Order: sequence, then structure tokens, then C-alpha cells
Amino acid sequence: MFPVRDEYRRAQLAVAALFCFLGFQYGTWASRLPAIKARLDLSPASVGLLLMATGVGAAASFPLVAMLMRRFGSRRLAWVSALGLSLILLALAWVPNYPTALVLMCLDGVAVGCLNVAMNAQGAALEVKYQRTTMAKLHATFSGGSLCAALLASAMNAVSSSLVAHFATAAVLLALLIGYAVPGLLTADQQQPESAKKSRRKLTPPSRLTLWMGCAMAFGTITEGAMNDWSALYLKDVAKAAAELAPMGIAVVSVMMVLARVFADGWRSRWGDGRIVRVGSALAGLGLALALLAGGVVPALIGFACVGLGVAAVTPCVYVAAARQDSDSLALVAAMGTVGLLAGPAVIGFIADGSGLVWGMGAVAASAVIVSLCATRIHWPAAAGARAAAAAVPAAEPVG
Repeated sequence: MFPVRDEYRRAQLAVAALFCFLGFQYGTWASRLPAIKARLDLSPASVGLLLMATGVGAAASFPLVAMLMRRFGSRRLAWVSALGLSLILLALAWVPNYPTALVLMCLDGVAVGCLNVAMNAQGAALEVKYQRTTMAKLHATFSGGSLCAALLASAMNAVSSSLVAHFATAAVLLALLIGYAVPGLLTADQQQPESAKKSRRKLTPPSRLTLWMGCAMAFGTITEGAMNDWSALYLKDVAKAAAELAPMGIAVVSVMMVLARVFADGWRSRWGDGRIVRVGSALAGLGLALALLAGGVVPALIGFACVGLGVAAVTPCVYVAAARQDSDSLALVAAMGTVGLLAGPAVIGFIADGSGLVWGMGAVAASAVIVSLCATRIHWPAAAGARAAAAAVPAAEPVG
């Protein structure tokens, strides 16, 4: 890897490597779901249960994550959980039967929950330490990791159908990312006020605002996760795309998400987080719904592109809004997001098993619309332009 002298840039790239790692690991096994399904002779319901196992692991991990974060900090938790995810990916290549696969996917959910909280804590600490906005770009590298995983899957599938060769190659790349990230990670997490530290000892119910943010995050990650988990199967089984083209569903979504997240910080400054989330999620739901009604490979890829563009800024914006509340809100929102990302697609599988994959993908479109509705109940930070205008008002004047 190339050396970087600027302290902020080196830390930013290190945290970005974690986001890329998680996207790549997740995209690697998700893009080969058809092969795993065929190898273990699974029904859509069995695939859904397999994905549900990751959600169960993620949900169960968060009491553990809170304890590990307090004891070890985000830096150590990040590299340990990343190492675990690499080993789990290798184990999936040799998984002998369905029960073992369920156990592995449950462990994958636990490790994803740990890494998700740790890397977002690193991102929040980075913004606080250097007073620079970077969360959207960090999330772009997650999408970039998923894109690279999809492209690698297509290339490996064209050369060989071996899961072992594919996942072993992916594990080597993941090891390189870990090796680059760890030395540059921040050693201290974002500092909390003493009052916040004391309040964390008491079990208090979340506020209504936090719950709305959690719902927006959960349904947003359901939409994002379902595209990763089911787009390949939709293209292959419903749109009748060739096997080499099936992973391109993930690639299209990932390309649009990367592009949108690269420019998302500028959009947020111009239009504000609330408008970006409301309009974007509505675009995702409507675009996917129209694609399902039209049918075919090309409309599907266009609909997938709308989803990638529309939901790209949802998770960065909601993370920022949650961080403005307190660390407990951020932890709960992150928990709901990870559970939605991993467990939501499993629900889509159950719908697909009962009514068909078209209806399952229709539920994905509905999830995106729900995000837009939730966004109307959240108090978003003002756009940079509005803040600048407010700052220009003389102090004697009341500012509403």
C-alpha cells in the first residue's frame, strides 16, 4: 500500500479500508448465493433462513459489542472482528451441510455487528478530531467494496465455478485491507461528556426521535441489503439473465451508490440531509416498482440503479443525525441498521417463497417508501447554506 504523510488523510484511508473490507466480505458471499443455494440444494425459504441467521447473530451481538467497546475500544474491536470475518468466509467455501452453514452465518452476523459499530465509531471520532465531514465518503467505500466483490465474482465465475478458489482469493485481498487499516486507525474514540458517561449506566428507553431514526435506518438497510442478497437471483431466475450477468445486479447498485456517496456531502450542504433522504428513498421505491412491472433484464438493471442512487445517502445522513443526539442513540440506530441489513433480506426470502420473487422485490420497493415517510419525522441538521444565512443575521435580531 502507498504511504500517506498527512495525518488526517492517513486516518481517513485507514477507516475507509474497514468500510471497504466489510462491503467486500459481504458482497463476496452474497454474489455467490446462487452457487451456495445449488450446492446445498436449498429452497428460497432455506436461503431466507440462512440470511435470517446472520440477522439473529447481529441482534445478539450488540450487548456484547457495548461491553467490548468499553473494554477494548473501537480500534482493537475492528481488527479482531475483521479477522473473524475473513476466517468465516474461508469456512463458507468448505461448508459441508446446511446446519453448519446456519452456524457460520450466525457467527458472521455477530462479527458484522462488531465491525459495523467499531468502524462507525472510528468515523465519528475522525470527524470530531479533525472537524471535517467524511462519513458519506467512508460509506462510499463500503459500496466500492461490494462493487469489487461483484466484479471479482463475475471474473472467477467465468474462469472456474469453484467456491474455494474464489473465497480464498477474496480472503487474501481482505488480509491486505486489514494490514493497511490497522496501523492508521485512531487509538482513542470520540470523547463523551461526563453526564453522558454516567447516564449510560442507567437503562433508559429510547426517545421517539431515536426510534424514528432507527426505523429509517432499518428499512434503508433492508432495501440496501436485499439488493445485494436477491438481485442476482432475480436476474437469473425471474429475468432469465445468463449466469455471467447475474452478479451485475449488485455491480449496478454498487456503482450508483459509490457515485452518489462521493458527491453526497456536497448535496447535503446544498439541500440538507432531510430532503436528500426523503427524495432519494422515494426515487428508489418508485424506480424499483416500475422496473418490476416492466419485467426483463434491462428494466431490472435500471430499477436497481434507481435504488442505488436513492438510498446511497440514507445511512450516512441517519448516522450523523443519531450522533447529534448521544452515543446511546448512535448505538441503537447502528444496531437496528445492522439487523435490517442482515435480517430484512431473509424476510424477503420468505415472501418470495410464498408469493414469488417479484412480490419479494416489491416489498423492497415498499421498504424504500417507508424510509421516506420516517424521514419526515426526524429533525435533520440544517443545510450549510441555511446555517450560513442564519449566521449572517445580526445578533440583535431573533433567528427562527
